[in-house]
Amino acid sequence: MTSKTEDNEYNDRSDERVSLALSGFLRWRCVVVVGVCFFVTLLIAKVDGQTSSSAPLPPNVTGGQQTVPAPYAEPVPQNKGATTPEKPASLPASDDQSSVFVFKTQVREVILHATVVDEQRHLVTDLDRPAFTAFENGVPQATTSFHREDVPVAMGIVIDNSGSMREKRDKVNQSVLNLIRAGKSTDETFVVNFSQDSYLDQDFTSDIDLLRGALQKVTARGSTALYDAIVASAVHLQNDNRVQRKILLVITDGRDNASQETLQQAMRRLQQKDGPTLYAIGLLGDELQKPDAGALQSLAEVTGGVAFFPRRLDEVDGITRVVARDIHSQYTIGYKPTDHSKNGGYRAIEVRAQGPGRRSLTVRTRSGYYAGEAVH
Repeated sequence: MTSKTEDNEYNDRSDERVSLALSGFLRWRCVVVVGVCFFVTLLIAKVDGQTSSSAPLPPNVTGGQQTVPAPYAEPVPQNKGATTPEKPASLPASDDQSSVFVFKTQVREVILHATVVDEQRHLVTDLDRPAFTAFENGVPQATTSFHREDVPVAMGIVIDNSGSMREKRDKVNQSVLNLIRAGKSTDETFVVNFSQDSYLDQDFTSDIDLLRGALQKVTARGSTALYDAIVASAVHLQNDNRVQRKILLVITDGRDNASQETLQQAMRRLQQKDGPTLYAIGLLGDELQKPDAGALQSLAEVTGGVAFFPRRLDEVDGITRVVARDIHSQYTIGYKPTDHSKNGGYRAIEVRAQGPGRRSLTVRTRSGYYAGEAVH
């Protein structure tokens, strides 16, 4: 009797140990399952976070023949040293996390690049800030910034590549290279060859060998879409926000006969946003007549540049050297317009200068801008 009782107690204790062991095993398995679920949750969250970030920007183009950007492609506005932006406008709504949001700002300071010459057409480079007065629509403006030091330049070389230029390109190319060599090592230049189409044969660079190679890509055929090439090159300059002073040098021997843009549209484009100073060399010949020369003159004057019309090809080298001196002798003048309206109308600009011992000084700068659009 005692033996059976002890056996039953022993069996009960064994069953209890098995039950406890099984319970412990189940609890341990639950912990493992919960831990695995937690790890998987963290892994999924990490993967989601990586896939929802913005895609990397494509690398910059550094060379090769490319079609020049579309004339009215707008860049993302960038904040510049001489610009004082207002509070950003409201952000556009979007469900796409990878969307690029653009903050629109109103530029409050007008920045002008000005060249001063005396009665003999000699450059005047020693004037101080009080010598200048800027007028907007005839109203004097208070100068808010002033610089006369030589600063880096972003320059676009835009050369006619039509059939009539075939015999002229060697001398023209050498003159352009002399202009580039006369600049600063920090200057950057791109080359556009155009006929009916425009090609960016070399993007911004300071490498003289790359620029020489781009100038030698001569096809010399087709018609002349001058205004399209100018507008597209101005947009390409505008997209470069690293350098404030921007220059276009345009060389052609023919009339525009293939552009979609008109002369008026090209002139307006040059006066928008970060517009360049345009210098033009019109190679007078059978194709370039007085009306065509007048178009080049107008394009240059509205930007504060100069149009040259050499009678002989040998004169081009001397002209490019004059342009080089002109570019690196400019004053930078800023003012905040007293007219705060946003009617989008055209505002005429005039800058006057007076210097001790100088009877008459001429200031070349842009002739105006359209309100509501950046003008530095």
